[in-house]
Amino acid sequence: MSLRTLPEAKTFQRPQNFQWDAPSDVLAKWAGTPLAKASGDNSTISMFDVIGDDPWSGGGVTAKRISAALRSIGEKDVTVQINSPGGDMFEGIAIYNMLRKHPAKVTVEVLGWAASAASIIAMAGDEIKMGLGSFMMVHNAWGVVIGNRHDLQDASELFEGFDNAIVDIYEARTSAKRDEIVKLMDAETFMGPSAALENGFADAIDDELSIDEGEAKNMDRSLMARRQTEAALARAGYSRNDRSELLNEMGIDKATPRDASRKPAERDAGMNASIRKLIETMKS
Repeated sequence: MSLRTLPEAKTFQRPQNFQWDAPSDVLAKWAGTPLAKASGDNSTISMFDVIGDDPWSGGGVTAKRISAALRSIGEKDVTVQINSPGGDMFEGIAIYNMLRKHPAKVTVEVLGWAASAASIIAMAGDEIKMGLGSFMMVHNAWGVVIGNRHDLQDASELFEGFDNAIVDIYEARTSAKRDEIVKLMDAETFMGPSAALENGFADAIDDELSIDEGEAKNMDRSLMARRQTEAALARAGYSRNDRSELLNEMGIDKATPRDASRKPAERDAGMNASIRKLIETMKS
């Protein structure tokens, strides 16, 4: 059975026009690493993508997929392997709640990154192990809400509620003082294994945990290139939706069809402009 009694995380209604994103600096570092090889163990759940549905790549770690995986595993011990830059806080909290309710032991293994929403998920582990060179990253709730000043004021109050809920999760799992956790989140803190252990965000350092570098030669090079390009745009300040539109114009984002309503010359002109914009971004 589960070794810990963890509190259920408060859930929220997703704000209208809310856009989630992963932290740009983490996204850039994560995008440059080889895809981790999924475990062949049927009691292991691999989370090696952004948290939340990614309609442009067809991937993403969602509550729906994790729920299906847990049903398949049944009432057995489960290992959750994480290498994710984070993403959708709402999906992260939902997955945390699923894992905390699992009737058997949950072991979390951080192979690379457990950042942002992925760090919330990690807190559901009865035991949290971090490999050498891995990182846990915590920060305040992150997202974009579009609207007038009243909408933005409401969003600010709502985001404060998000932050308090996230602190509740960290506080219950780490036993760290609340004001110290708030400071870590305000500072957008990156913790290596030793720091995570000291702050209570990990229980053990396992030097045998690592990303399988052997996958680098077999990985999807086009996917890695797309991730690195998107990461560069994110660091330049482009929103997730703007990045997708730009990649689509360039023909990089194959998951989304080009706008057939526009004339070929107009589409080509738009693509050329997008390429120039990307080059300028990469140079800056």
